[in-house]
Amino acid sequence: MNNDEFNADLIRFLARATTPFHAVAEMSARLLAAGFTRLYEDKPWPTEPGGRYFSARNGSSIIAFISGSECSPESGVRIVGAHTDSPCLMLKPAPELQRNGYRQLGVQVYGGALLNPWFDRDLSLAGRVTYADMDGGLRSALIDYRRPVAVIPSLAIHLDREANASRSVNAQSDIVPLLGMASDSDDFDLRAMLRERLQAEHGDIRVASVLDYELNFYDTQPPALVGLEQEFIASARLDNLLSCYTAMQALLQANGTMSSLLVCNDHEEVGSQSAAGAQGPFLRSVLRRLAGSEQSYTCLTERSMVISADNAHGLHPNFPDKHDEKHGPLLNGGPVIKVNASQRYASNSETSGFFRQLCAGAGVAVQSFVVRNDMACGSTIGPITAGATGIRTLDVGVPTFAMHSVRELAGARDAQSLASVLQRFYDHPGPLAAG
Repeated sequence: MNNDEFNADLIRFLARATTPFHAVAEMSARLLAAGFTRLYEDKPWPTEPGGRYFSARNGSSIIAFISGSECSPESGVRIVGAHTDSPCLMLKPAPELQRNGYRQLGVQVYGGALLNPWFDRDLSLAGRVTYADMDGGLRSALIDYRRPVAVIPSLAIHLDREANASRSVNAQSDIVPLLGMASDSDDFDLRAMLRERLQAEHGDIRVASVLDYELNFYDTQPPALVGLEQEFIASARLDNLLSCYTAMQALLQANGTMSSLLVCNDHEEVGSQSAAGAQGPFLRSVLRRLAGSEQSYTCLTERSMVISADNAHGLHPNFPDKHDEKHGPLLNGGPVIKVNASQRYASNSETSGFFRQLCAGAGVAVQSFVVRNDMACGSTIGPITAGATGIRTLDVGVPTFAMHSVRELAGARDAQSLASVLQRFYDHPGPLAAG
């Protein structure tokens, strides 16, 4: 597909993937449509050479892989990693609030969210609901209101004259979403509301009671191409669903001769320490199944390579002093190799040199990012995956503005450029790096 078609499909994906659960559901549907077979962790895996498979954990993390037709997994697996979660506002366990004639829902801040942009947005609600059916069975289903159901109004400038100079956001009291009006006799029951939503979205299920949920608010403004020449793509959750989509497209277009794998983990934004996160056993478990024995697994990890794809900080034209003077990636300037001497990124000279070769072969420009010495550096699943598996790893990403905002901005040419390099990585027939 050309760049316009690529971005149009990326926009469709971003609009549907409103939570990690919905991202995995959308990826699963696309993989099934492309001929991949779903495998389950509690069953044996009949992986045949040339076979295409995927498996999900917790409904929020996914691994898809191709068993190479000409290269067994023991000879090395080409792995691309990303994450399905983004900073957001998640419902508390008992969120119902009725104050001063209004109905509200209390939220927790998930991840390192930039809070100011959440004000005055048309918010919807989505996620996973766990319920008891009429037979007493425990079930779960996804819901998404797909329309504005809440808003967090700003305080007027007349009531806070210093707002433009010094306003800070109290995460407990200032960002409580407003759902509507309430009377003194109103008995607002969130679980009853969710039961109705389950029935509306899934008419064939019979819900006895809603037991619990993992729900978050999201901005309903759809993704869009912006700029005079539509040079940019603006959307929620670009960090890091853009990488999930890009790597998935690369895997779908791979020729299948080499063993290739995509892992998209949940919980990266909160440290990755979970059964579904990069610090959990999901990837190691799958690689051990592919290897077949412990000795083969050791050979596999030594002969493999991971590319951790997670957005990079683009050089903001209003704040150039926030970047090292020679390491300010430009949007639409190509993928970025991320380097950190303290191992906040996992790149080294071998893995970054190999990626530069891949970019040259694909005709794609490549950039570098190093954080200023006087600023803290974020991290990715790269160092976590490298530490957990021992596999040589590279950190790359598409340059982005407004990372962790409710709406982020990336270059409209960069996603497909990265996809072409990742496809070249999946198809690479020789050794994956020097060593």
